[in-house]
Amino acid sequence: MRVQFVLQEIWIGLRRNLTMTISLVITVAIAMALFGTGLLIKAQVDNSKSYWDGKIQVSIFLCLKGSPTVACNNTAATPADRQALTDTLHKIPNVISVDYEDQAHALARFKAEYANNPAFANSTQIGDIPDSLRVKLRDPSKFDEVRTAVSGAKGVDQIINEADILKKFFRILDGLKWASLLIALIQMFAAIMLVANTVRLSAFNRRRETGIMRLVGASNLYIQLPFILEGAIAGLVGGLVSTIMLIGAKLFLIDKLQGQVQFATQLGWGSTIMIIIFSICIGVLLCAGSSFLTLRRYLRI
Repeated sequence: MRVQFVLQEIWIGLRRNLTMTISLVITVAIAMALFGTGLLIKAQVDNSKSYWDGKIQVSIFLCLKGSPTVACNNTAATPADRQALTDTLHKIPNVISVDYEDQAHALARFKAEYANNPAFANSTQIGDIPDSLRVKLRDPSKFDEVRTAVSGAKGVDQIINEADILKKFFRILDGLKWASLLIALIQMFAAIMLVANTVRLSAFNRRRETGIMRLVGASNLYIQLPFILEGAIAGLVGGLVSTIMLIGAKLFLIDKLQGQVQFATQLGWGSTIMIIIFSICIGVLLCAGSSFLTLRRYLRI
């Protein structure tokens, strides 16, 4: 097989259909960028879920003097109330540990968690966050056992399950992920149609050459290879262009999310590079496969 001839045919095909080739590259780039962004968000969500599954706690806030809630009745929780709650919680098999956190420690932890937002952190003073019992569970999904055991007990102001807060956040991220993947699928379909039209037009323009090649005994693979490689090259270029978009998505979407939302873990560049390589491979295979199937379906070579 003459490599020079194949390369020459590829160049001719790309040059003759330059406008459609550019459109194909742009479409593939956008599709792969959206597809990769969806994978980046998925990786970020999975990392955050794995990280927080072992750290989710239930916060039982204790009554302060002057608390407006009906449960407190303007009465602060006493050490005896706190001990009774601790004993009750330790009787629950799902409870791993119960830690008491006073107002000073609660304020220090709050300021550390929101260090990236000084205005918000500095606006909170000691006394704004009440004393609490922080309960760690073996299975965070069995939160109702804790709520049933201490709900309405003396000294209890409010019960907060961190899993409910994280669940809402992850639901938003999941929606963003699936929206990106859905748009990417639509763009992929458009890319497949463009590949098919580009290959058909290229084959039509070179129908005389391919006819002569058949007469002299050229194999189907030898005739089809330039068309398939045209699509693969367009997919590769589109994938490389999408790399720039994916790096931007990592820096300005994923990293910004991690910096502003404290319970999102950092997605490493190793995972990002793997997703970029995977997206490029998908782009190349998409275009090459579309070219091959178009030649078999629409052309009798």
